Amino acid sequence: MITQTINGIKFKMASYHDLSFLEDYGEVFKVFDDQDSGNICFGVDSPEGRLFIKYAGAPTAEYSGAPADAIMRLKASAEIYHKLSHPALIRFREARSMGTGYGLVFDWAEGECMGRMYEDSHRKIMALPVTEKLGIFAAVTDFLKHTAATGFTAVDFYDGSIMYDPVSRKTTICDIDFFRPQPTVNDMGRMWGSSRFMSPEEYEKGAQLDEMTNVFTLGQTGFSIFTDSSYDPAAFPLGKGCYDVLMKAVSPEREKRFGSIAEFEAAWKNEIQRR
Repeated sequence: MITQTINGIKFKMASYHDLSFLEDYGEVFKVFDDQDSGNICFGVDSPEGRLFIKYAGAPTAEYSGAPADAIMRLKASAEIYHKLSHPALIRFREARSMGTGYGLVFDWAEGECMGRMYEDSHRKIMALPVTEKLGIFAAVTDFLKHTAATGFTAVDFYDGSIMYDPVSRKTTICDIDFFRPQPTVNDMGRMWGSSRFMSPEEYEKGAQLDEMTNVFTLGQTGFSIFTDSSYDPAAFPLGKGCYDVLMKAVSPEREKRFGSIAEFEAAWKNEIQRR
């Protein structure tokens, strides 16, 4: 592992990689070097405003695979961002070859990341009042409902995919690279993702991955937002009715979950109104 520097910012790499192509966009002010997907990401000040650039093709510190495989996955994800355009999804600008690799360019999104790997940001989101957390959850629910309606299944969706800006109160979904068009099945055994957010079928090779899979994902997202993943009813701040809705969503038995995101949303809204 080595330390590389760009615009005075130090970051980890497995070996040196020429990133001078970033000068075409502007000045780097932030580097995200701890991804295990084979991507490295940059915040860039450009003449057109701040950008977020996701780049594959470099020997990153946390990735053990081939850079060519990371490039292939990133290229495939460009169409996903285009097709799933949504007010909560980070705004996609372009995809193109960069340097010796490939990159996706987005508008920069302000906010704190909910993922536990970002301890300070995670702590700030967990400390938000319930009213703001309800807004975050509503935005995530609407996005996953849109995902299903557009004909996709969310894969590798977890708390690290969710950002929130307490100033604007805007929720941003920032990482959907592994979402898949329906129909799709588990072709890996253990799928990509955080184990806390994965349904039983995401461990079973050959199992169907569909909207009911994402009902589980959404239920776990609710527990993560409101209780930091605790299933203790005493720790749940919204009452038994809302707790029961989330518990039904995360049932390990598919047939006991809600049949769709829309069905989940209706039950959730009904319980919120009854509080």
